[in-house]
Amino acid sequence: MAILCKPAVAVPENVVTLQDTLDLTERLHAGHPQLALILRLIRNTGVRKRHIVQPLDRTLKHPGLAERNRIYAAESRKRTPAVILDALASAELTTDDVDAIIYVSCTGFLMPSLTAWLINELGFRSNTRQIPIAQLGCAAGGAAINRAHDFCRAYPGSNVLIVSCELCSLCYQPTDVGVGNLLSAGLFGDAVAAAVVRGSGGVGVSLERNSSHLIPHTEDWISYAVRSTGFHFQLDRRVPGTMEPMAPVLRALATAHGWDAGDLGFYIVHAGGPRILDDLSKFLGVHPDAFRHSRATLTEYGNIASAVVLDALARLFDDGGAGAGATGLIAGFGPGITAEMALGTWAGGAAGPGVDELLRT
Repeated sequence: MAILCKPAVAVPENVVTLQDTLDLTERLHAGHPQLALILRLIRNTGVRKRHIVQPLDRTLKHPGLAERNRIYAAESRKRTPAVILDALASAELTTDDVDAIIYVSCTGFLMPSLTAWLINELGFRSNTRQIPIAQLGCAAGGAAINRAHDFCRAYPGSNVLIVSCELCSLCYQPTDVGVGNLLSAGLFGDAVAAAVVRGSGGVGVSLERNSSHLIPHTEDWISYAVRSTGFHFQLDRRVPGTMEPMAPVLRALATAHGWDAGDLGFYIVHAGGPRILDDLSKFLGVHPDAFRHSRATLTEYGNIASAVVLDALARLFDDGGAGAGATGLIAGFGPGITAEMALGTWAGGAAGPGVDELLRT
């Protein structure tokens, strides 16, 4: 039995509000022929504030791809250890207990993966497996959970650490005035997160079944154009409507497990935007409040890519959990168009203590 324990999440100290974004967009792109549309789209994201690793004035400047990647390396090393130690404490494990580390990110590139640095710096065992996932975008949070589940099934009793580091602000392109790029500049935020999947024991979601699904011929709907200036985010206007064909897939997965996708105890879903949640509510026949944790992530942090599902799950823990035996769905959506889905049952009671609480005892 693999248990997904309480995630730890941290966001940077620099805050950008919705009004900041609107004012900046209006000032920088005053002559844009589609400015009214862009401002309306940003208002409709549901995002009220975001957090970024650099002050806004530095974020708006492009020092070159090499410098941005250097910042990514420095910031990821600075910010991931604390959330990892917090996640391990919540799972009541130490670095010696971890058998594999899955590291997910789509906003910077390191080779070797940050996993090598983490093993050396934090004292994980030298035989810890390293599983970096770099090209699944926002779906990677769900993929990491599913691959951790698969690992625990293949190696019973193993423990897997998931780490997500998404510094989306480092992909800002000041000279790209496409509607998709300007919308992304008002939607995405930065965050780091970690969680442990225990092979046995623990409190959280007992993972029972997982699946992947790709909507055919949609691979160019969410993508990066890789240029000399780095990654340019491309977003097709059809993306918000993808939950209509995806909802039957989610329903079929639950049905195959003997569950009703419209009658589960909790839903932890990647919130790329409010329409994703609205459409899932409509097509699954679920009350909108079922997605309150995902919506809170979007409102308070923006779209934090692969970290969304971990943050929404952490909010469920903070809300007291789902109650023993409650059934639930976890799903991440991203480029492809790809869905990574998992079904699980809430196991145990309250979440374990975090690092701060342990230090106070």
